[in-house]
Order: sequence, then structure tokens, then C-alpha cells
Amino acid sequence: KRKDKDFTSCLLGFVTMESERTNSSTPKGRGVNFSAPRSFFLKFSCKCKETFFPDDPFKPISQEPNGLMKTKKTLQYFVPIFEWLPKYNLQKLRYDVLAGITITSLAVPQGISYANLADSSFVPPFVYAVLGSSHTLAVGTVAACSLLIAETFGEELLKTDPNLYLHLIFTSAFVTGVFQFALGFFRLGMLVDFLSHSTITGFMGGTAIIILLQQLKGVFGIVHFTHKTDVVSVLHSVFSHRDEKKIKPKLFWVSAMGPMVVVLVGCLVAYLVKGTEHGIKTVGPLKKGLNPPSIQYLTFDAKYLPLVLKAGIVTGLIALAEGIAIGRSFAVMKNEQTDGNKEMIAFGLMNIIGSFTSCYLTTGPFSKTAVNYNAGTKTPMSNIVMGFCMMLVLLFLAPVFSYTPLVALAAIIMSAMLGLIDYEEMYHLFKVDKFDFVVCMSAFFGVSFISMDYGLIISVGFSVLRALLYVARPSTCKLGRIPNSVMFRDIEQYPGAEEMLGYVILQMGSPIFFANSTYVRERILRWIRDEPEGVEFLLLDLSGVSSVDMTGMETLLEVRRILVSKGIKMVIINPRFEVLEKMMLSHFVEKIGKEYVFLSIDDAVQACRFNLSTTAKPEP
Repeated sequence: KRKDKDFTSCLLGFVTMESERTNSSTPKGRGVNFSAPRSFFLKFSCKCKETFFPDDPFKPISQEPNGLMKTKKTLQYFVPIFEWLPKYNLQKLRYDVLAGITITSLAVPQGISYANLADSSFVPPFVYAVLGSSHTLAVGTVAACSLLIAETFGEELLKTDPNLYLHLIFTSAFVTGVFQFALGFFRLGMLVDFLSHSTITGFMGGTAIIILLQQLKGVFGIVHFTHKTDVVSVLHSVFSHRDEKKIKPKLFWVSAMGPMVVVLVGCLVAYLVKGTEHGIKTVGPLKKGLNPPSIQYLTFDAKYLPLVLKAGIVTGLIALAEGIAIGRSFAVMKNEQTDGNKEMIAFGLMNIIGSFTSCYLTTGPFSKTAVNYNAGTKTPMSNIVMGFCMMLVLLFLAPVFSYTPLVALAAIIMSAMLGLIDYEEMYHLFKVDKFDFVVCMSAFFGVSFISMDYGLIISVGFSVLRALLYVARPSTCKLGRIPNSVMFRDIEQYPGAEEMLGYVILQMGSPIFFANSTYVRERILRWIRDEPEGVEFLLLDLSGVSSVDMTGMETLLEVRRILVSKGIKMVIINPRFEVLEKMMLSHFVEKIGKEYVFLSIDDAVQACRFNLSTTAKPEP
């Protein structure tokens, strides 16, 4: 106790001397700010704002001088079309019309391939053009979600009761829309972040593999094909039904050089040679006319509700992750900004309204968006043009596409899927981060050899495990002084940094709470044990600690008690505002003393040196 009292007196003396010596050159308030803690409601509101509104979207609205401008800004924020439409001109229209017609040429064969042309409603592009924040994203059906929905409901149901199957598809699209809208409305876009880039890369690659293999049914004309999607089952089905293969060499030249060209040429050839009579399988009858209302077909039967919820939520999450990631990627290329939460709301309403108009699940596919970007689109008007073109096709040209050969659609899908296997990105992950590579490969092989949902779960599980490891085993490093400076850096990263005899300076790099408090305590004590010479002071730099709970503070107090028993003094450096508030409210600062808390490492080191030089003087 006497030694602690002497150390406290020395520290106070050092602080007083330093204050007098640097009064003219040191800015006011250099010391740690021990102001009164904020109220609970103020801290809670600040935390909610940082969690749900990190971009502070309403600040520009509040800065407007009058109510009319505030109303205008609010309307532009929630309905983006009111932001870009007043600035629209004929020059932009020229590019958007060209882009809209181009993506329609891709949308028609994709609509036939992934769903049915009649289910590819023209309504979603109009909804997205009004509410979407991306100027480049082109909406439509995607192969991954299409296959996942088909796998969820099963081909048996399609054969036994096709009407019920169709109604469940509409219902799953409705569930997807509600789920996506809720995520955006409650600003929960952070949930999509659990689908890491590695997971998406592996998932898309694995999905591409099984979709490619599924197209062998159409390529070879196999009638009895497996309902499973894993690689082993598909290959077994292909080789076990070799006698069903019907390849017509003279007609097999149809390829995916251009989706619309393939479809039109395939239709023409199948019609002229009466392909159905010669074993060429086609799409079959397609009725012309606009999509009828389907709200009355939404089915919430308890027997099928689990399947509907599974298909709607899983595909909704995948569609969001893919659509938002693609929109952001192309926005960066055009130096534009997209709002993830507004995109969720747009996707959600797009699928809700689409489910009311006989529409299949819709999102932002990569292939169509890339075509839209390369065609020179300027605004979401290209989606409106595509919607009108699709409407004209449904009204007048739908029966023409009934002659589309399945082999042509298989070629279109296979050519699109090859681009989803990103070999270069997988190799890049292997070189940069082996754990990210494991996450990617778990999705790739899980989807390919087990199933799409299990592959996704395994990959997300690895990602969450990695996040938990980061939380439970936070980084801690020992600091040394850079020669001829007052900077302190990690001695592993900077081998030239000088360790100080009698000091252990540690930097904590993450929150301290119940999940990692034991590790933090053991790691600090290990640093002390590993010192070859006697330790006088432990300096803890908490500038990287964003929060601390009661378990964490009890851990720090326990460490201090152990160090005191060994004659070692613990000093706290630069605790952040929230951490310092917790320390003051829990009387942590009162227990260790304000004189043990410093603003910088250099201040703490100088104070400790002053103490050593003072106590080292012999008594007269």
C-alpha cells in the first residue's frame, strides 16, 4: 500500500510538472476526459443509429430550409425514380432503348429456360425501375434460385399436380418478397453480409456444375432422369440410360452463340422439319396473352407451408446477396452509389407484386446486368423498355416460342453457367487466404455432391466459425518503441522496435467480453511470464477495444490483483468513450485510480520513468 501511495504521488507530481512545462505549447484537454457518462437513452439512440443507419441518410433532408424541399428530398429518397426522371433527356433515352431491347433478347430465352415464358412477368422490371437505386442492374430470373426452388418442391409434385406446383411457386415468390421487404424496412441488410464473398463464389461455382449436368437431359434427350441434383446421382442417371440418348448430328449444331438467335433458329428448324415427329423435344404449347392475376392462387396449406417458407427464405437470401453484390460491383465501375436497404425493399415489392401477377422469383442476374452495362444503359429506364418488349412478346409472339428445342435451351443455360465458375477468383482466394478458400470449396463441393441447401449451410457454418474464432481469440500484440520517435508498434511487424526494460506494453485489438475474457487474462499473464527480466509496469493500450462488458472489467480487475501481488503496476492507456463510460459507471476507474489512466503510451511511459527515477533516489 505504501508503494502504491508513493507511486500515485510520483505520478501526480509528474503530471503537475509536465503541465507547467508544456502549458504554452500543449493544447488544452490533453489528459483523459473523465466527463460524466451519457444517459442510457442517448447511448441507446446513438447505438441504434450506427447499427441501422450508418450512412445517416436523413441528414441531407433535415438540412433543407423549408418543408416543400424536405418533402421533395424524402420522396426522392424513398422513390428513386423521382430523383433521376426529372433529369432525363432524349440522349439518355437512346442508350436505354438500345440496352432494353438487347436485354429483352436475353430475357426471352432465359424466361423459357429457367421457368416458363408465361411466368416471366413483365411487371417486375417496372417495379424495380421505380424503386431501385442501381442504374445498371437488369432484373430477371436466375438459374441458381430456379434450381433451388425446383429441388425444394420436387419433380414428382410437378408431374402429379402441376397446378398445385405452380401455385406453390407463386406463394414462394410472395414469401420471398415479404422476407426481402422486411429486411430492407427494418434495415437488416447486415444479415446478407453473412454470405461472404467466398461463400457466394463457391456456391455459384457448384450451382453452375449441377446446372450444367442437369442440361444433359435436354442435350441427350433422356426421358427417365434423376430428380436429385448431386453430381454422383446425375452422372449415374446419364450412364445408366445410355439407350435413351437421341442425338441428331445434323441438328446438333445449334449452339449458344447468341441466346435469341439460338431460340429463333431452333424454333424455325423444329417447325420446318416437324421436329416433334422425329424425336426433337420442344418446350410445348405456350399461350399468348398477359399474365392473369394470381393472388387467389397463393397457397398456405399447412402441409406445404414448410416447403414454401424454406424455398422463399433461402432463395430470397441468395437472390438478395447476388443482386446487391452485382449492383454494387457495376455501380463501382460507373462511380455510382447503391443503397443496400433500398435495394431490398425494391426486390421485396417486386416479388410481392410479381406473385400477384403470375410471376416467378425475380432478382438481378449477372449475365443480364453485364449485357445491360455493355449496351450502354444510363438509367433504370432500360428495365421499363424491357418490360414493354416482354409485354409485346406475351401478347403476340408467345406461340412462336413453343417450337423451341430443349437442346437449344440447354445450350443457352450451359453457356451461361460456364461463366459462373470463377476459377481465377478461387485461385486468388487460395493464394491470399487459405481459410477463405476452404469456405469457398465447402460451398462448391457441398452444392455439387450433396445438395444446394446443405452446401450453403456448410459454407456459412465455416464463415460463422471463423467469425467466432476472431471474437473468442482476439489479437493481442506487444509493442516496442520505434527508434528516435515517440511511436510504439508491434515488435513482430517491426523487428527494429525497441523493447523497454521493465515494461510490458500490450495492445488489445477487439472488444473484451464474456466470450474472450478468459483468453485475454491468460494471454496477458503469459506475456508477463515470458519476460526474461523483472517487470515493473504493464501498460494496456485499449484504443482498439470498442466495448467491454462486466465480465471483461472483472477480468481486468483480476489481472490487476494478480499483478499487484507480484509487485507489478497496471496502467490503462486511451480507453475509448464507451469503454471509459462503462469503467466509470462500474467504479473500475475509482478502484484503479484516475492517475493510472493515460491518453497516450508516451505519456504513460514518461510517468513510469519519472516514478522509477524518483524511487531510485537514496533517502538522505
